[in-house]
Amino acid sequence: MEIRDLSRFFRHLRSTSLPLALVLTTALSATGCSRPTTLQEVRDVGVLHVITRVAPSIYYEGRDAPTGYDYELASRFAEELGVELRVRVAEDNTEILSVLSRNYAHIGLAGMAEQPDFESRYRAVPIGVQAQSVVVYNRDFPRPASLADLGGETLHLLADSNHEHLIADDPEGTQVHRHIHPGLDAAGLLARVETGEIAYAAVSSNELDLNHVYFPMVKEGFALGEPRDLVWLFPIAQDETLANAAKDFLERARDNGSMAQLAERFYGHLDRLNYVGARTFMHHVENRLPKYQSLFQNYARDIDLDWRLLAAIGYQESHWRPNAVSPTGVRGLMMLTRTTASYIGINNRLDPEESIEGGARYFKMVHAKIPERIPEPDRTWFALASYNVGFGHLEDARRLTESAGRNPDRWMDVKEFLPLLAQKEWYTKTRFGYARGHEPVVYVQNIRRYYDVLTRITEPDQPKPDADQEVVWLDRQSEEAAAQTASPETPGPDLRAALPPELGMIPPTL
Repeated sequence: MEIRDLSRFFRHLRSTSLPLALVLTTALSATGCSRPTTLQEVRDVGVLHVITRVAPSIYYEGRDAPTGYDYELASRFAEELGVELRVRVAEDNTEILSVLSRNYAHIGLAGMAEQPDFESRYRAVPIGVQAQSVVVYNRDFPRPASLADLGGETLHLLADSNHEHLIADDPEGTQVHRHIHPGLDAAGLLARVETGEIAYAAVSSNELDLNHVYFPMVKEGFALGEPRDLVWLFPIAQDETLANAAKDFLERARDNGSMAQLAERFYGHLDRLNYVGARTFMHHVENRLPKYQSLFQNYARDIDLDWRLLAAIGYQESHWRPNAVSPTGVRGLMMLTRTTASYIGINNRLDPEESIEGGARYFKMVHAKIPERIPEPDRTWFALASYNVGFGHLEDARRLTESAGRNPDRWMDVKEFLPLLAQKEWYTKTRFGYARGHEPVVYVQNIRRYYDVLTRITEPDQPKPDADQEVVWLDRQSEEAAAQTASPETPGPDLRAALPPELGMIPPTL
């Protein structure tokens, strides 16, 4: 799979002054051959060209490789065709539609539903996910129940979204002022609603679902129309063969369950950071933890780590289930990737002892990469974030923090900037690009709370920390010392609204 910069692609195309299909047609005419079908062209050349944009629902760089619902489907489609998938990343839907209109890509992955004017420009193939346009608002503003309630107000939209024609076709003829934001993505638009910078916006329901937990001040007002199928788009200049092959492939994926598995992976776990309540946790402490407690203790001791922190990581990753398996290939009690397991010498990720040993080794390696000048417990919080999102993305957030005049060595500052890695206006300025930056923030918060509970219920077992211990035992004194060094002028955001309400009864370590 090859990913290329779109500007380079356009420079090449401008040098030819012709769409790829026309270049091929000219060459074939010169040799006296008839032009093959689009599907045959793809197979003959051995490449499927896809144009897309970065979004958690479509395509993004994961911890080890590109991923996303549409991307995974397209990758499997290319594999079935026996060709290479080449992904080119556009700035937004406007650019995707422009590329397709000029027949400069085979398929467009835009996260859009079919629109009235598409029939004459593109062929559309449903991809098994439905979404509807929804109006959201900041909870400090009046809740709208229909477009009529927005008369005289401004509704903010993304460029070339699914919503514009629904507003224009309002049967009541309500005059709603529309403000288009071509430079933003859904996360950026929701972030502005969250702060109250804008009061009302329209987004796709699937993108709201993927982001809503991170924006507690955003509320859903009403839906614009009914749910509709999201589609892949094919240039109308192509014949129907490639689109029909994609349709057949997607129908088989639906029938054999692989499409449902992908949908579960990307859309079925949207409450993953919120669904574990205190009762469930305590039940697992009583029934699951005893099976693995000695393993956590032994391997945590090897790396001078409080075993309860290692256990808390394991619980966040798998709920202490040794046979946990993700569709991405992450598996085991500590949910290690195949790459990580191979690197640290773990052969069987589903063996609980090997998994815990591997998780301990990997955490020690991650922790060692965090600069030694960062004091504990912040150094451990950074290590946890790096364990989740990757060291490169963490460094990007620290650079953003420093550029804003905040302290890149302090977790309470950096955790405010990690979520910006999910917004195009920010991640395009970083080295490693897009990341689901909210997740490591909540990941660290959850682990700290699980650790806090484990510490209280196992306090008699707590060993005394050595004076030269690298990873501190994260005791109350360390927490209080960190709090005393924090500047009262720059408090971190209150994340409790984005955490399980059941965990509100547990005093957080933050």
